[in-house]
Amino acid sequence: MGSKGDLYCEVDVDRHGGEGAPVEAVPKPVLGSSFELDQAVLQVSARNYGMSLWGQTAKIDTKLPSGESKVYFLKTISLYDQGRLMMHGEFESLRALHAASPDLAPCAYAWGKFNKKAVSGSDIYFLLAEFREVGEQPPNPVKFAARLAELHKKSVSPTGKFGFHITTCHAKLPQVTDCWEESWAVLYRKQLGRMIEMDLEKHGDWPEFSIVCDLTLEKVIPRLLEPLQSEGRTIKPCLLHGDLWDENTATDMDTGEPFIFDAGSFYGHNEYEIGNWRAARHRLSDKMYVRNYKRNFAVSEPEDEWDDRNLLYSLSVKDNMTLLCEKFCPEELRVARGLNIRPGLRDDVDGSNSDEEEEEEEEEEEEA
Repeated sequence: MGSKGDLYCEVDVDRHGGEGAPVEAVPKPVLGSSFELDQAVLQVSARNYGMSLWGQTAKIDTKLPSGESKVYFLKTISLYDQGRLMMHGEFESLRALHAASPDLAPCAYAWGKFNKKAVSGSDIYFLLAEFREVGEQPPNPVKFAARLAELHKKSVSPTGKFGFHITTCHAKLPQVTDCWEESWAVLYRKQLGRMIEMDLEKHGDWPEFSIVCDLTLEKVIPRLLEPLQSEGRTIKPCLLHGDLWDENTATDMDTGEPFIFDAGSFYGHNEYEIGNWRAARHRLSDKMYVRNYKRNFAVSEPEDEWDDRNLLYSLSVKDNMTLLCEKFCPEELRVARGLNIRPGLRDDVDGSNSDEEEEEEEEEEEEA
């Protein structure tokens, strides 16, 4: 038997020393105290890698005695229950994306909770996934658009409907995804409606904003999205990344192929994926990306309303909503405002000169 500091095993002499076979069942192995693992068996090291707006990210290297290496990507987030939603949602998103297109999305292995808590007192949640080294961001537009369109075409909703089986997040904002809808217009209205509610909770009521929000939900969305699934037209529920922009797309340094990560997925209209690209602050706004995507996935009918739908999906909420309301429900917008003025131009208008402005606009309309 070894000394106290050595590894050793005590043999149950009474159970093994008799002449006959033991009557008792063979005891099952149990977990004991912590075991100090020598690096000759398995070498593990972790270093910070990249950045996350909401947590920390790391590269974990492991090496077996045979020389075989395995590298993992680790992301951690606290943020209390919001962090739990983010990690669980990203894990399920990557699983679905990788199953549909293994080359385009890394494999997610596990998610869970640290034993220790953050300094704030929040639980710390983690995601463990396949590591891919980030190269050029965003990737080559020809390759990237082709792979993304292939994902959208190949993916199959498990219910044939729009939605997802759990809540996922757009950045750190929970989306309405944990439901299944036959109508894309219905699901998108729920999603945008929830975003508007969260804005109201955070910033308080803004009457001008509330007007265009209500009209967008009640008039613009039905007008633009219901035609996608009427008069014989159909759209396929496609698996979406859900928050695709410059810094969660990249070229894999090992393969030279594009890949995506940091997802908040659900099954939706494929054109929704392109909405984020509209903002000029994104490199993906380059026409090469949109043009190549359209070459690989035909625009939905009505084709002439593609740009209006893209504006609706772009999430630059106030200005875009106003433009869409002015185009698709101008009379309702005029009545709701109670003033014949464009939004944002005269927020300080009082009743003293409103009649004069109404008369001027009426004269302009008659001349037109």
